[in-house]
Amino acid sequence: MTAYLLRRLGQTAVVLVGVSVLVFALVHLVPGDPVRLALGTRFSQESYDALRERSGLDQPLLVQYFTWAGRALTGDLGVSFRTGEPVTLLILERLPATLLLAGAAIVVALLIAVPLGTVSALRPRTLLDRAATVVSQAGISIPDFWMGIVFILLFAGTLGWLPTGGYVSPADDPAGFLQRLVMPAVVTGVVSGSVLTRFVRSSVLEARGADHVRTAEAKGLGTRVVLSWHVLRNALLPLVTVTGVQLAYLLSGVVVVEIVFSWPGLGQLALQAVQSRDYPVLQGAVLLFALTFLVVNLVVDLLYTRLDPRIRV
Repeated sequence: MTAYLLRRLGQTAVVLVGVSVLVFALVHLVPGDPVRLALGTRFSQESYDALRERSGLDQPLLVQYFTWAGRALTGDLGVSFRTGEPVTLLILERLPATLLLAGAAIVVALLIAVPLGTVSALRPRTLLDRAATVVSQAGISIPDFWMGIVFILLFAGTLGWLPTGGYVSPADDPAGFLQRLVMPAVVTGVVSGSVLTRFVRSSVLEARGADHVRTAEAKGLGTRVVLSWHVLRNALLPLVTVTGVQLAYLLSGVVVVEIVFSWPGLGQLALQAVQSRDYPVLQGAVLLFALTFLVVNLVVDLLYTRLDPRIRV
C-alpha cells in the first residue's frame, strides 16, 4: 500500500508540473496586453514600464515560469493585475462559496442517482425503467444555463419563493444562505445526477447477473438480503469513481451556473481573469483546478482499494 501511494504521489507531481508548464504557455499565448488593460486608456510610458517590471513581464518566459513556479510552491501565486490583491487571497475568498455549492450539488446528485438508477435496474424494460431513462437523458441534454433561467423565472419571478441569486455567508444569515443555495445546487445536482444515474443503472444490472448473486438466490436468501449485501454493495463501487470525477468537476467551478445565479465562486473568478487578461489570477485558478482533479482522483483510488480487496491483491 505504501509503495502504491508513493508511486501515485510521484505520478501526481509529474502531471502537476506538466499542467503548470502548459497553463503558463497557453496563458501567455492569449492575445492582448494585460499591462495596458490594467492601466486603462491613459498612462505614461514610465508607468507602463514600471508595471511590466514589477510584474516580471520584462523577463524571458523561461525565467518568468521558474519564478512563478517557485513562488507557487510556497503558496505565493502572485498579485492580480486588475485589483492589485494577492492571488492566493482572492482564491481563498472564493473557495468557501465553491465548496458549499459543490457539496450541496453532489448530495442532490446522489439523492437523484442512487434511488432512480437502482429502481430502473431492478425493473428493466418496464415503463418505470423507460421513464427513468427519459428523465436522466433529459437532465444530461438540457443546458444548465437554460434550466437555471427557468428556475429563476418560476421560483423567483412567478412564485416568489426564492431570491433570484446572490450569495450571503451562512455564518451571517443561515436562512438567506439556504434560500440562495437551493436553485444553483438543484440545477447543478440535476445535471450531475443524470450522469450518475446511468452508471448506477448499468452497475446494478451487471451486479445482478453475477455468479455469486445467482448462487445466493439459489441458496434461498431473501430478496432484501441479496439486494443489500450482494448487489448494491458491489454495484455502488464504480459510483465512487464517477462521483469523485463529478465532485472534482464541481469544485473546479461551474462557470455558467455561477454566472446565472451571481454565485461568487472560483469559476466566475477564472472567467473574470480571462476577460481582463489577468495572468496571475488565471494561472493560479487553473493550477488549483488541476490540483483539485489530481487530489480527488488520488483519494478516490485509495478509497477504492479499501472498498474492493481484489484491487489490493
